[in-house]
Amino acid sequence: MSRVRDALRVKVRRAEGRSPEPTAALIDSQSVRAADSVPASTSGFDAGKETKGRKRFIGTDTLGLLLAVHVVAASVQEHDGAKRPLLWTRLDHPTVLRFWADQGFAGRLVQWAADTLRREVDIVRKQPGQRGFQVQPKRWAVGYSPGTRCAAASPATTNTSPPTQKP
Repeated sequence: MSRVRDALRVKVRRAEGRSPEPTAALIDSQSVRAADSVPASTSGFDAGKETKGRKRFIGTDTLGLLLAVHVVAASVQEHDGAKRPLLWTRLDHPTVLRFWADQGFAGRLVQWAADTLRREVDIVRKQPGQRGFQVQPKRWAVGYSPGTRCAAASPATTNTSPPTQKP
């Protein structure tokens, strides 16, 4: 399955006029409610989002194409849960030299990536005074990865197009 995904990613990147392998990536997390049938040992409570369930960490290239995914209990903090997808991206895509992430990943993870992976993690911060959701420069593609679009699709909301304003 990963060979098919990788071959398709290369094909899409070439069609977009990009090099076959990415040089930058985005990382993000999303907490989702777990079904009642999910064992308590694999779910937790994300206090920030007030969600009991699981948390998915994904790494994508700047087009939103999947590079790595890691699913853990929702109680796992961003700086801990992101280490595996960063490592896997480093190993599988050694051309990726820089990652962009939101404020939740600031702190220890940035230093760990620099010391352990020899990679930069740049934190994209909200504008001063910003309230609610706004597309963040350098990070918009991760929110429009295929997995996010499929999970968010419902009869009421089926628009899978990325925002019209690119950073």
